[in-house]
Amino acid sequence: MIVGLGNPGKNYHDTRHNIGFMAIDRLAAAYDVTLKPGKFDTLHGRGRIDQTPVILAKPMGFMNRSGPPVQRLSQYYKIEHQAILVVHDDIDLAFGRLKIKTKGGSGGHNGIRSLMGAFGGGDFPRLRIGVGRPANQEAVTGHVLGTFSRSETQDLDAILRGAQDAISAILRDGFAAGMNHFHGKTFGCST
Repeated sequence: MIVGLGNPGKNYHDTRHNIGFMAIDRLAAAYDVTLKPGKFDTLHGRGRIDQTPVILAKPMGFMNRSGPPVQRLSQYYKIEHQAILVVHDDIDLAFGRLKIKTKGGSGGHNGIRSLMGAFGGGDFPRLRIGVGRPANQEAVTGHVLGTFSRSETQDLDAILRGAQDAISAILRDGFAAGMNHFHGKTFGCST
């Protein structure tokens, strides 16, 4: 299962905090997976990425309540949490930088914290997509819930394509190979 984190609703659609949702939408479009409202307060769909059967999912509770819907969906489909790749924003990474982790803590991310609470720990892989920290003294909340700047928007396609390629490599070749090729790589060049 590949889960993108974000907040539901029009007000949050193009915010930095929703880059996980954007990555899932890109995968769904690229691999012809239809996301439908379904069980457990999620949008999800089944399909294949490079011959690997997958479930793409977006929890429709707010970010800090992402865990229970994902946990219930994974339980329903009998998917162990170690086989759930979570895609999310990360303010501690420079804009456009990707990092892959096989487990870890929340790093202060409320969506990851909620997933850790639902699964009883952080033993699930993540693809972190850097959204950077605010350039000035802007509050972190305002930054992640804010929309991308004009130059960032120009780079979004390259970043999401990089995330798609990283996910495809992980599914095809495993985490070690995915990490060797994509971990720490930065996509986009306008910033």
